[in-house]
Amino acid sequence: MEPVTHALTSFAVARAIHARLPRFGTALLITAGLAPDVDYASYFAGPQGYLTLHRSALHAVPGGVALGCALAAAFCMLDSRWPPAKNPRKPPPRLTFAAAAALSFLGIAAHDLLDVASGEGMQLLWPFRTHWFRWDLAESFDPWVLVLLIGGLLVPQLFRLVNEEVGARKKHGVESGAAVFTLLLLCVYFGARAYFHARATDLLLSSEYHGREPLAAGAFPSPANLLDWRGVVSTDNTLEEFDVNLASAAEFNSDRSLTHYKPPDSPALEAAEDTGVARRFLRYAEFPLASVAQREDGYRVELRDLRFSAGDETAANLIVRVELSGDFRVMRQTLRYASAGE
Repeated sequence: MEPVTHALTSFAVARAIHARLPRFGTALLITAGLAPDVDYASYFAGPQGYLTLHRSALHAVPGGVALGCALAAAFCMLDSRWPPAKNPRKPPPRLTFAAAAALSFLGIAAHDLLDVASGEGMQLLWPFRTHWFRWDLAESFDPWVLVLLIGGLLVPQLFRLVNEEVGARKKHGVESGAAVFTLLLLCVYFGARAYFHARATDLLLSSEYHGREPLAAGAFPSPANLLDWRGVVSTDNTLEEFDVNLASAAEFNSDRSLTHYKPPDSPALEAAEDTGVARRFLRYAEFPLASVAQREDGYRVELRDLRFSAGDETAANLIVRVELSGDFRVMRQTLRYASAGE
């Protein structure tokens, strides 16, 4: 998910447990909810650095534990050096390392849950295991999540201001209750997305595609509509791609798919897929599609992931290119962002 969603989610968690927060608790939760995305800086190291470190270095369990402890230590140092407020009505408790670490881990866990829900996923066990965990429930930018968060956090503030204007007695706990309700609504929303994702996947797996049986299927979300999904189906020699609208599931026609033919097994394809960059990409890709082109001086093999649409220009959409000589020796292997063009 993008940073605004992470920040608002962490703020909602802070409001929900506001009465129990120590000093700097809200700031620590929001910082921890944003901090894992520091590994996005790997984008500037190029596609290989991005594939290795993004959604892994600080998102994985080992990196998250180290990050949480570092944030806890930093905020404890800030708390020890920051003078207490003068004559506070009810001073919050001082920040201990145990409390700071618990809040850091809570913020990081909320961040990771949102990122696992998005299609790019994350490597939870990096560097010990390079496996990508993803649920494909939402895009990195989901307007409905933002609407729920902004509405749930701002509406109580507006009511509080109105009540203060008319002189009504201030009600304690209203903002905390609204934050809890907002977080519950988020859970319901993602539960609904999980339900429709399962329905779309089952629909894709229940049909034949130009006489071919499906081997695997994936459904990828539309940010605006829970009933619209982009489907990809793998058969023995094709990848089928088309839009799925669950509102008209009864009219689903599998023969209307866009067919991408998998290249036949060949020494060129085998040599390309055996390169280091291709092996790493294939662990990342969900529906890899290869193309093999013979040239005057050899072969060019390209690999892309069909879970990304053709016009997707996000950094997560990566393409592998391997240049081979006429006798299938690897001359060049590169990984590039799809948005970079040729």
